[in-house]
Amino acid sequence: MASAGTAPPPPANLPRIVAASLIGTTIEWYDFFLYGSAAALVFNKLFFPGSDPLVGTLLSFLTYAVGFAARPVGALVFGHYGDRLGRKKLLVLSLLMMGGATCAIGLLPTHATVGSAAPVLLTALRLIQGFALGGEWGGAVLLVSEHGDARRRGFWASWPQTGAPAGQLLATGVLSALTALLSDDAFESWGWRVPFLLSGVLVLIGLWIRLSVDESPVFKAALAQAEARKAAAGRDAAAAEKMPLVAVLRHHWRDVLVAMGARMAENISYYVITAFVLVYATSDHVGLGKQTALNAVLIASAVHFVVIPAWGALSDRVGRRPVYLLGAAGVGAWAFPFFLLIDTEDFSALVLAVTVGLIFHGAMYAPQAAFFSEMFATRMRYSGASIGAQFSSVAAGAPAPLIATALLADYDSATPIALYVIAAALLTLVAVGAAKETRDRDLASVEPAAAPSSPPTPKAAGHRARSGSGQ
Repeated sequence: MASAGTAPPPPANLPRIVAASLIGTTIEWYDFFLYGSAAALVFNKLFFPGSDPLVGTLLSFLTYAVGFAARPVGALVFGHYGDRLGRKKLLVLSLLMMGGATCAIGLLPTHATVGSAAPVLLTALRLIQGFALGGEWGGAVLLVSEHGDARRRGFWASWPQTGAPAGQLLATGVLSALTALLSDDAFESWGWRVPFLLSGVLVLIGLWIRLSVDESPVFKAALAQAEARKAAAGRDAAAAEKMPLVAVLRHHWRDVLVAMGARMAENISYYVITAFVLVYATSDHVGLGKQTALNAVLIASAVHFVVIPAWGALSDRVGRRPVYLLGAAGVGAWAFPFFLLIDTEDFSALVLAVTVGLIFHGAMYAPQAAFFSEMFATRMRYSGASIGAQFSSVAAGAPAPLIATALLADYDSATPIALYVIAAALLTLVAVGAAKETRDRDLASVEPAAAPSSPPTPKAAGHRARSGSGQ
């Protein structure tokens, strides 16, 4: 197998490709996190009135979780067509879907205007958001990973990952500014709509940049090889090429399980640290103001944005697994100090709690893009990476704020929530600990254990044996 050390230099347009992936993921995460923040702050009153405040928050987070349920469907659909048609086309579609749904949320009538139809419409738009985001992540990280510079793949592929804190930073910053400038009544009346409507402008900018980049050269080469195999082997081979999902489950099922386990601590810790913290810090249990909690997340997200590329670069030097394992152990160890610091009701302690938590999270999130990309063969990579990442979100990120809020309501204590995060960290430590290091894999050489068409020649079989069979 060609190693990272012998890889050709990166293409001259790689920074532009990184920028296209980053701005797209930033916009989509802005849309997604904006909903999460609004769910914690105002949706409980506007769409689920008449309930106990904590019950209203639970119902609001339930619609938040619905978006995660649509993400695996998006992963399947976008992954399938992304492996057949290319990364770029599907990324443009995901951006349009996410932006359109977010703008529509900003125009929704509330429960006071249309009654029970309001939460139904909100839930439907949330499903569209989740479907689009389910297809966004895999395509964005693959577009960068497959464009070259294998020696620094962890660093370059980590930049689309910074779209998460950048989107969080943008969403929290806009909400923080509005809550500072507007009264509570004005914010609940119309101010909350402004950041949702701003998404339309951001989508136009992202679309312009994303349309300017080229398709992945690794994918184009794999597509050409697949077409040649179809022509040589006939109709049966052509049919086999149409189902990347089947190929993933047949040849890479272990890698899918590793990816799902790796996501547990990363996903759960992130939504506890950034979404549930707005509930916990502003609840009667702590009693801090909304502005205080938003400002803490704002500061921590800025630090998160900076450390992700640093963790990605470190994964190029020491490997994906060591950095990922450090992050998982870190969020587990930080679970109890996180809540103890918030309980002090001190702003500096709150900032420290969220910032350290996100630094440890970044150690998992940064190498994740390259790690997952390097697990799968090119013609099933979009499907494999997306399925591994998004199916786990149903059990991890989707219910995390909901479970944390329910635990707080039942026990009036952060202890069970901290134990919940620790359990997720242990699961991730086991999954990543069982995985093989992928840093030195050549993406063009990663192949499934068996070809989908005719038996391999001795030369091809020897090549796959040297490349590690993609496992």
